[in-house]
Amino acid sequence: MPADAILSRIRNLRTVFLDRDGVLNRKMPEGEWVTSPAELSVLPGAPAAVARLNRAGLLVLVVTNQRAIARGRLSPEGLERIHAALQSALRPDGAHIDAFFHCPHDSDECGCRKPLTGMFDQARRQFPQVDAATSVMIGDSLSDLQFGKSLGMLTLLLETNPEMRKEAVQKAAQLADACFPTLSAAVNFLLDGR
Repeated sequence: MPADAILSRIRNLRTVFLDRDGVLNRKMPEGEWVTSPAELSVLPGAPAAVARLNRAGLLVLVVTNQRAIARGRLSPEGLERIHAALQSALRPDGAHIDAFFHCPHDSDECGCRKPLTGMFDQARRQFPQVDAATSVMIGDSLSDLQFGKSLGMLTLLLETNPEMRKEAVQKAAQLADACFPTLSAAVNFLLDGR
């Protein structure tokens, strides 16, 4: 997307969609998942970055694939406890997530697992004002960027996932409107552009 179009989108920004693992908290090694609040490790700077989005009046929504539920490693109630712990970790910085949306399914079982767009539909049902044209997707994986692009969102890649295969990194970077090393840097870009 041309730079002037990106700036225009940023000026009209209303909603920020965030992936969870690798964006707000440390991602577990491939094939493992955060399955308890004790395993949740919030990334440095993430609470302050979310607080800045909140203070700017933006709606902040998390969209996260949670295959651990389908694999029997995590219950829906356990996921709620993890998200409550994340909210508690954000609170000292004056930050909060407005809503969490998750896909509990394994691959090819649903219409909500990113890169499919079912979680966006869920968000629209809860927040009818959400519009892809005034939204950004910030994620660290190819599926995050595909989710955002397929909806016509602005897309920002966090290059924080060392386990992502080289070709997936390249594809994600090509899809991204911009790439950043941290959530803080991505938020600075968005808010400075407003």
